[in-house]
Amino acid sequence: MKTKDPMLLVQPSPLLKQPMTTAQAMRDVLLALLPATLAGIWYFGLSALLVLAASIAGAVLTEWVFTPAYQRREQLGNYSALVTGLLLGLCLAPGLPLWMAFLGGVVAIGLGKVIWGGLGHNLFNPSMVGRVFLVAAFPVAMTTWSPAGGPIAFFDLPDSLFAAPMMQASYDAISSATPLGLMKFESQPTPLWDLMIGKTTGCIGETSGLLLLLGGLYLLLRRDLDWRIPISILASVAAFTSLLYLIDSSQYPGPLFSLFSGGLLIGAIYMATDPVSSPITPKGAWIFGIGIGLLVVLIRVFGGFPEGVMYAILLMNAATPLIDRYTQPRVFGKGLKNR
Repeated sequence: MKTKDPMLLVQPSPLLKQPMTTAQAMRDVLLALLPATLAGIWYFGLSALLVLAASIAGAVLTEWVFTPAYQRREQLGNYSALVTGLLLGLCLAPGLPLWMAFLGGVVAIGLGKVIWGGLGHNLFNPSMVGRVFLVAAFPVAMTTWSPAGGPIAFFDLPDSLFAAPMMQASYDAISSATPLGLMKFESQPTPLWDLMIGKTTGCIGETSGLLLLLGGLYLLLRRDLDWRIPISILASVAAFTSLLYLIDSSQYPGPLFSLFSGGLLIGAIYMATDPVSSPITPKGAWIFGIGIGLLVVLIRVFGGFPEGVMYAILLMNAATPLIDRYTQPRVFGKGLKNR
C-alpha cells in the first residue's frame, strides 16, 4: 500500500542544487582543450604527444598514490588530475626530457593540490605550480624550443626527449626562439596570422590562438568559467600595451601581438579561471583579472623574462583571499559598515 505524497516537503539545505558536477566541468575543459592539443601535436609531432603523456601520467599517478583506496575511484573519476596534467603539458616545450615532464606532473599534484588538502583547497593553480618548479629547477631545458616541423617531421624525435633522469640533455640540433623572445631581444615581430593559427615556435599548447579562443567560447556557453576574468585580463593587456605602443611603436609591441603571443590566451582562459584559486565575487574577479594583465605587461616589457603569464597568475592567486575579503557584497538589510 502506497501513501500519498505529502503536501509539504521538509528537507535540509541546500534547497537549490547546481546540476553541474566537478566531473562534468572537467570533461568540458578537456573538450575545450582538444582542438589546441591536436594542433600542438600536428605542429610538433610525436614528441609533443609523448611530453603530454608524461605530464599526465605524473599527475594521475601522484593523485592515485596520495588518495585513500576507498576514495580513488571517485577522486580519479572527476578528471581533475587529468586536466592538471594536460594543462601542464601544454605549457611545456615539445623537446623537454620526458622525465622532467613526468616530474612536473608529480609536483603539480603533490605540491599544488595534495599538500593543501586536496581538490577545492589549493591556493595556487596546480599546473602553474608544476611549471614554475620546472622553470626554477631546469631553466635551460624549459627555455630551449624545438621548431615546429609540421606533419612532414611528425616522427622526428629530438635526442633531448629521452635524456636520462638527472643527466645533462643534448640540445645541439635545436636552435629556435619564441615570438616573445624574438620581439624582446631582437625587436623582430612575428606575423599575426602565424600567431593565430599556431605556425610558431613555443610551448605545445600556446601556439594556436584561434583554437584557444574557440575552446574558451565553448566553456563560456557551458557556463564553466567566470567571463569577467578572461575579459579583464585580455582587455587590460590590450590597454596597457596600446599605451606603450603609442609612446614608442619601435620599442614596444602592439596589442594584437601581445594578445596572441606566448601563454596569455591559455593562461587567461584555462588557468586564471580556476574556480578554486580565483575570487568568487564579481568585483573581485575584475580586480583579479586587471592585476594579472598589468603584471603580464610589466614582466614582459620591463622584466628579464620575455613571458610573465605564469608569475602573474601565481601572484594574483596569492592575493585572492585578500581580494575576496574586501569585495564581499553588502548583506541584504545591513549598511556598508555592518558588512
